[in-house]
Amino acid sequence: MLYSETTNKIQQLVHEGIVPGASFGIVHHNKIIVQNFLGYSQLVPESEILADDALYDVASLTKVVGTTTLILKLQEEGKLNIDDSVKKYLTNYQDERVTLRHLLTHTADFQGYIKDRNQLSAPALKQALFGLTNGNSLGKTVVYSDIGLIFLGFIIEEILDMPVQKALKQEILVSLGLADSTFNPDVDRSVPTEIIPELGLLRGIVHDPKARILKENCGSAGLFSTVSDLLKFMRWFMSDDPTRPVLKPRTTQMLFSDQTPTRRLGRSLGWDLRGSSENLYVYHTGFTGTFMLMNQTTKDGLVVLTNRVYPTSDNTLYLEKRDEIVTSFLTEHNEIVTDSHSKM
Repeated sequence: MLYSETTNKIQQLVHEGIVPGASFGIVHHNKIIVQNFLGYSQLVPESEILADDALYDVASLTKVVGTTTLILKLQEEGKLNIDDSVKKYLTNYQDERVTLRHLLTHTADFQGYIKDRNQLSAPALKQALFGLTNGNSLGKTVVYSDIGLIFLGFIIEEILDMPVQKALKQEILVSLGLADSTFNPDVDRSVPTEIIPELGLLRGIVHDPKARILKENCGSAGLFSTVSDLLKFMRWFMSDDPTRPVLKPRTTQMLFSDQTPTRRLGRSLGWDLRGSSENLYVYHTGFTGTFMLMNQTTKDGLVVLTNRVYPTSDNTLYLEKRDEIVTSFLTEHNEIVTDSHSKM
């Protein structure tokens, strides 16, 4: 079976008790060849078997499935340009040097510290974000940060005159037929995330603290989705159909290249990059235990959804195992490509 080692490693996450359960899928030549789920959605206070249509808090996958995609759609429509200054759209932004490309590629070099950030009101947090500065490494180094995507969400709100999460639903989720993906999940279908002493069990409530504060005005996290919907998104993303909705194929194809200001820092717009310069994959993770990986050339992809922060976020072993799964997928993919070339 194709990708058997990768599949086994995902199943081992559950069998070894590293996560309660997992939902996952693999696409080969833009066809779904694996879609499976196993284990539990939760273990305490009582165990619940994982359902095939379980909704996961996908955390930072919101950044690429939603916000990045909508920013690129607005660029296609001529409503913005990613090399424009952020200040063109957000007049309160302090630094005229910073562009949307810096925000998308995590090269904005944000400086400063927001005291008691997770206890602030939404207006106070927004004001504090605008108080941050950008350092001298602007455009020269990659430092992953939620902040850039939050500002991109604010830009979307300025252009479309609606909360960013409403815009993402209207412009992306509905347009792509991602009927189960939502910012207002059914609690009963939602996989629990962390048990936090002051909040209790988070279930159907976004895990990310800034997203809990900003609510519908947050473009960095907040999306809940299913493995079926994310497989549908991946197949759309890799499709060459010129009549497809939302983005032209050439736009997503462009993402399989270094899009940092220097073109040498290893990130695309929104997405991280994996593989070699001849064989690049776009990749993104979510703090809650989710990740996606795609190759445009062969149209192969992997999506894995877990709640690795359950019952607590102190689960670093998962991060090690996740990297092993990604390495396994890349290795098996290269073997498949090599084998197919040898038979030509």
